[in-house]
Amino acid sequence: MSSLVGTGALVRLALRRDRIILAAFIVILVVMVAASANATIKLYPSLASRLEVAATINDATATLAMYGPIHDDTSIGALATFKTGMLGAVAVAVLALLIVIRHTRTEEETGRLELLGATVVGRHAPLTAALLVAGGAGLVSGVGTAVGLIAVGLPTAGSVVMGLGFVCLGIVFAAVAGVTAQLARSARPAAGMAGAALGVAYLVRAIGDASTANGFGWISWLSPVGWWQQSRPFAGNMWWVLALMLVVAVAVSALAYVLAARRDFAAGLLPDRPGPATASASLRSPLALAWRLQRGSLFTWAATFATVGVVVGGLVSSVGNFANNPQARDFIIKLGGEHILTDAYLALELGIMGILAAVFGVRSVMRLRAEESSLLAEPVLATAVGRVRWAWSHLTVALAGSALLLVAVGCSAGLVSALQLNDPGLGVRILVGALVQIPAAWSVIGIVVAAFGLVPRAIVIGWVALLAFVLLGEFGPLFNLSQAVMNISPFAHVPRIPGGAFAIAPMLWLTAIAAGLIVLGLGGFRRRDVG
Repeated sequence: MSSLVGTGALVRLALRRDRIILAAFIVILVVMVAASANATIKLYPSLASRLEVAATINDATATLAMYGPIHDDTSIGALATFKTGMLGAVAVAVLALLIVIRHTRTEEETGRLELLGATVVGRHAPLTAALLVAGGAGLVSGVGTAVGLIAVGLPTAGSVVMGLGFVCLGIVFAAVAGVTAQLARSARPAAGMAGAALGVAYLVRAIGDASTANGFGWISWLSPVGWWQQSRPFAGNMWWVLALMLVVAVAVSALAYVLAARRDFAAGLLPDRPGPATASASLRSPLALAWRLQRGSLFTWAATFATVGVVVGGLVSSVGNFANNPQARDFIIKLGGEHILTDAYLALELGIMGILAAVFGVRSVMRLRAEESSLLAEPVLATAVGRVRWAWSHLTVALAGSALLLVAVGCSAGLVSALQLNDPGLGVRILVGALVQIPAAWSVIGIVVAAFGLVPRAIVIGWVALLAFVLLGEFGPLFNLSQAVMNISPFAHVPRIPGGAFAIAPMLWLTAIAAGLIVLGLGGFRRRDVG
């Protein structure tokens, strides 16, 4: 029997299971990149305005580290995509590695792949199917991005290079995930290693781009993320760099197949670290177990939020230079604040971090469903632990963790900006601006809990709701949607601080809604069957 027998069936199964998430991701990515490019084109219609803002961006070390430089300061395409291009490329890479881990190591760990393997399915079919699905998702994302950029009036060649860059970077990290899936025995460390590889690649690229003026720009060439940056869409269109990415992807994929042939089913090539024979006192409660399972993820997210806070705070002093164009000034204020441009910028960035904190909360709560569907919840519930107590363990991590993330970004951004501008009051306002995001993030968590308790098979509605809220907040002002429509999002009710007036009523209402949804979900979980 061929080792690839059954690949087509596994591809169809994976697409059937992931159709909602994949469709939502692709639509969000394409709309975000195209809408942002369209808005930028309108903000900087003249060459002089583009030269001015490009010079400001290329002179800001923190901006170079986050998004990379603008290689052609006369190109409207390079300016229009300098931020969303980097974010989109990394997002496609994350999606690709998660797809591969989900349809290889996760399926093997839960035992579903063993059932499939008992049929006519070759040994390498699961890995091949996962790589095909990940590559296909990246291809559709890239094609959609290219079409969207062309539709808003950007040059065809640059649009195609950017779209292909998304595809190639996604394929590279799909291959990396294919390797880590052979090394680790379970999905969490496999995804952690693949994510760490992406993080290191991004960091190396950031160091290189931020050090170009000092003669160390070559460091960016040591990173696949740097290769995407060096393909230079709309600023030279260096097609051959994309070929380099494909060559590396093929080589890493070949390594994944070699490793897959050398390990036993349900085992990893890396040795397992034996644990103690008995649990310590710190693991003798559901909350302690939930903390042990999710603490690594929380620490990683917290470090990321703190780092982003440092960057956001470091850019405060140069915000005015980004918006000497009157249209740009009005646009930023419309999105993020009321009168003061710096406050508007900070409110906008803190709003984005509030959404990302909700992302952590959604992932954390969904661990309940993962534990239940993998039958890991049954041994815990078979003891004296009740359902609600068990559910609260992961829910506590989600609620407290999302709040901790916002505290981290508020403290780091507030401290850096206060030291930079010698304004302690601004640091306090930034921290408050981060804290007011908490009830909105909790409201999204409440939606997931309600779905878990009432319709667990539809728990993905949490992601759908969050994506809908992001669309309303990101593009509502651009498309002049009515305030009644935008108020559907809980983030629309968060006071825009700093810059706006603090109001306690929306905070109380959002907290009450979150509490009501949580009570509804926990009540449903008590009454329904487990499994």
